[in-house]
Amino acid sequence: MRYISTRGEAPVLSFDEVLLAGLASDGGLYVPQAVPVVDVATWDAWRTLSYADLAAAVMKPFVGGALTDAELSEITHAAYAGFDHAAVAPLKQFDTDLWVMELFHGPTLAFKDMAMQVLGRLFDNLLAKRQKRITIVGATSGDTGSAAIEACRDREAIDVFILHPAGRVSEVQRRQMTTVSAQNVFNIAIKGTFDDCQDLVKSMFADGNFRDRVSLSAVNSINWARVLAQVVYYVWAALRLGAPDRAVGFSVPTGNFGNIFAGYVAKTMGLPIEQLIVGSNRNDILTRFFASGEMAMSEVFPTISPSMDIQISSNFERLLFDMLGRDGTAVRGAMNRFRQSGRFEVSPEVLARSRAVFSALSLDDAKTKAAIKAEYKATGEILDPHSAIGVAAARARAKTPGVPVVALATAHPAKFGQAVEEACGVAPKLPPRLADLMDRPERLTILPNDLKTVEDYVLARSRAAGGR
Repeated sequence: MRYISTRGEAPVLSFDEVLLAGLASDGGLYVPQAVPVVDVATWDAWRTLSYADLAAAVMKPFVGGALTDAELSEITHAAYAGFDHAAVAPLKQFDTDLWVMELFHGPTLAFKDMAMQVLGRLFDNLLAKRQKRITIVGATSGDTGSAAIEACRDREAIDVFILHPAGRVSEVQRRQMTTVSAQNVFNIAIKGTFDDCQDLVKSMFADGNFRDRVSLSAVNSINWARVLAQVVYYVWAALRLGAPDRAVGFSVPTGNFGNIFAGYVAKTMGLPIEQLIVGSNRNDILTRFFASGEMAMSEVFPTISPSMDIQISSNFERLLFDMLGRDGTAVRGAMNRFRQSGRFEVSPEVLARSRAVFSALSLDDAKTKAAIKAEYKATGEILDPHSAIGVAAARARAKTPGVPVVALATAHPAKFGQAVEEACGVAPKLPPRLADLMDRPERLTILPNDLKTVEDYVLARSRAAGGR
């Protein structure tokens, strides 16, 4: 398996090289040269596998020779051993054709654990073989940061620096990052938005000298391995609901487009996914695109679903690459226009192709709270604001009666307890292992939205660069 950049100018890499590189050197994102298609007999055989065994089976053709079968199996079994539900990603039925898949049973109570627990172990395996250190720098709108920290804490070959927008994540999200005392973990609160944090990370990858000095790598969904590990739960849910003999749809609350793009990869592999529904909050750039064909940036508004407070959906570039016929030059032109003017548009033909798979719905805070209240009244289930948007989008956009739609529950409701309590009158509690979270001491550094300041901070502390 070889990987190419969406912008067509970076070297073709193997899986292990892509894992360590993160962002392509031309600013693009790595994707497989060709996505392997799975036959019906194999889908059928996968139905009886445990989640960990399914993860190894799904990932195997993408990994190539970077890992042996035994190594990959050891990684996936270790990754999911600590989840607090035996099914790892349990399904609950909310209505005749509506199901919810809970993806928050990992250590940090969010769907990011599903991939990050695999990613940390992949790094360990490959760095040990290469006898190399890396520096991970990531941006988070709330959940990626804590999942990355939990996956990489105390690892000898990794230093991890996480940038989050100061004052724009929930208190639980912040404390899950800042109360970790590991010496290889550094939390940076940037005076700005998530898009500012993401731009800083991309600029660090574009700075060749800095990138080489610190051996820079990524844990954001710009890293292909993150997306790959997320493909697994789409396969898991579809097989349990009758695939490959029965079509299924998915509804996904998403801001950066990485989570739902994993569903698109599963569809490309031959999984009978009839539709992929995008759930957005007030920051509705994706919903507006699927309505008009124009990707147009606007102000980032703070909401009660902060993990989607995004106006630059980085992973959309991977879908755009496919929609434009895998033409790196065309993608590069579109992304340059977006960077310069804050907008680009696609042809009616490209929009029609995307709409054949994707639809979208956006909810503001008031409608999100109403959705939380309505689902609690109807089902007795408490949803966090992101998950509530996914369920509401599923109810509104499901197109074929009899075809089940799975809404992804991406976070434990206690991560957004205040908003949930305001919506339905019930205060969700954190699991016992996190009961003292609000009393733990915090460690973080507040920095301006300035590339040199952030790079200097990382250089002084990265062991790969000789810091500390």
